[in-house]
Formats: sequence, C-alpha cells, structure tokens
Amino acid sequence: VQPVESGGGSVQTGGSLRLSCVVSGYPYSNYCMGWFRKAPGKEREGVAGLDSKGNIVYEDSVKGRFSISRDNAENILYLQMNDLKPEDTAMYYCSLDAYYLGCLATADSVVSFGYWGLGTQVTVSS
Repeated sequence: VQPVESGGGSVQTGGSLRLSCVVSGYPYSNYCMGWFRKAPGKEREGVAGLDSKGNIVYEDSVKGRFSISRDNAENILYLQMNDLKPEDTAMYYCSLDAYYLGCLATADSVVSFGYWGLGTQVTVSS
C-alpha cells in the first residue's frame, strides 16, 4: 500500500492549494483516510480525515478553510486548502488504514494510521 501525495507549493497568505493523494495497492472499499502535517520543531498534527461510512473530521484551526474529499472511482484523496496562513506551512502527508469503528475520534487520529506517503511541502509566506 503506497499513498503518493502531490499538489504542494509556495503561496502567499490568503492563497489556495489542492493536495492530492493517489493510493495504490489498497483495493478495499472500507477505509479510514486523512491528512496530517509536520512543521519543523513541532509534533505531527492531524488536519482532516474521512472514512468509508461518510464521517469527516477537521482540526479546529482549519475548519471553514480546508475541505477533504475523495474520488472513489479514481481512489484519490483531496485536501482543498483555502485562505492559507503562514502557520499552515508544513510537510503534508496522506495517511490510510483499514476501516475500524472510531478511527476518526479526533483529527489527530489520522496520525496513527498504518500507511502514509512521503509528503508534499506547503509553504505560505506573509
């Protein structure tokens, strides 16, 4: 199972980016997926997650600005990020696990999923 992220880049405050995550080697329809980020000197932080039952969770600081979605036909996970702020600067990772009840207890739950990619860098300048 290999998630591969793309779509990162450098933008100014208030800009937008859309991250994509293509997952190969996971043919199952039950899943928990999400995005977490890691900034230098900080702990990994869950950003958003969704599961195959339709549940979605966001970290408080991104609510109303970020939107997570999945193209089921193409098996691609997206993270639309609007109104970006310098504090959003981090490496963003896509994570995945088989579905289990409570996998999205909090946004930070996505940090513990069993599979993740190499990440894509997001840099927001003021």
